[in-house]
Amino acid sequence: MNNSAPPAQFKALRSIETGDRKFIRQLIHLSIDDLPRNEVLIQVAYSSLNYKDALSATGHKGVTHNYPHTAGCDAAGIVIETQNEHFAIGEKVIVTGYDLGMNTDGGFAEYICVPVDWVVKLPINLSLEQSMIYGTAGYTAALSIYKLLQNSLTPEQGKVLVTGSTGGVGSVAVSILAKLGYDVVAMTGKADKANFLKQLGAAEIVGRDALQTTPKPLLKPQWAAVLDTVGGESLITALKSVQYGGSVTTCGTVSGTHLDTQVFPFILRGINLLGIASAESDYKLRLKLWDLLANDWKIEHWDTLATHCNLEQLNDIYIDNILRGEISGRVLVEINTSIA
Repeated sequence: MNNSAPPAQFKALRSIETGDRKFIRQLIHLSIDDLPRNEVLIQVAYSSLNYKDALSATGHKGVTHNYPHTAGCDAAGIVIETQNEHFAIGEKVIVTGYDLGMNTDGGFAEYICVPVDWVVKLPINLSLEQSMIYGTAGYTAALSIYKLLQNSLTPEQGKVLVTGSTGGVGSVAVSILAKLGYDVVAMTGKADKANFLKQLGAAEIVGRDALQTTPKPLLKPQWAAVLDTVGGESLITALKSVQYGGSVTTCGTVSGTHLDTQVFPFILRGINLLGIASAESDYKLRLKLWDLLANDWKIEHWDTLATHCNLEQLNDIYIDNILRGEISGRVLVEINTSIA
């Protein structure tokens, strides 16, 4: 149990608007009074870096409206103060998604203060560190797989394609699907990451040309399902190449937001296009998926998947690297590991 009172000040990576649409990031000290007034105060042990965190941290007004701001849509740590009897002081908890790190100060800080209905108790068989190697990306991968299974996907039906497979969502998805016995095909534009993907469990690696743009309304059916993390032309072509009755999930936009397609895959092959919106997903479903991530779906390649950094390295290196597409797997941000 951790019964210590919060300090007068704590460290945070703050994004500050300097005028004329320019932004800087600084490691500064804040007080607890600077945090929003919510029911649960949490001392953060770990956070993680997602693509939208980097957008927020660099001043993307489509993600975060008001600055100064602390990004980080993930946090795991220990309850310090609470106004709700459902959580105990010293209890280990996870917060992912909702508005954390978007317009509510987020996990790139030693403390967060959030509404009680954002908080999930750390499941048995999962450490705080592991929960943040998953983070929002891992939860999104789990939600995508859950929806595919709800639509009757089984390993016997054939290959499952994962696009953007070296990214956060894609890499966790490859790991989980392989653990569940699926024949996983990992699509990537990074030929040098083939060994990384095979270590995660991919049976086959293909380049982006596996989903080449074509005006044809239908293509040869190749995939039992596609877990798409990038959007754009990859998603459009994936819809044309899924087997009869198969499903495609969509959760990302890094390759584009426009979906210009025809109805033929839907009316001739009966396929399903499944949207994945993890930030506001149902709380009971959230508990169920975290339990799966901690138990039946728990991945095995933690060291392969995760790069570790502190707030200084996050600021100096990793935020810019993820925006340039230079990150593979997950970035675990160590905030205060002594409390874990």
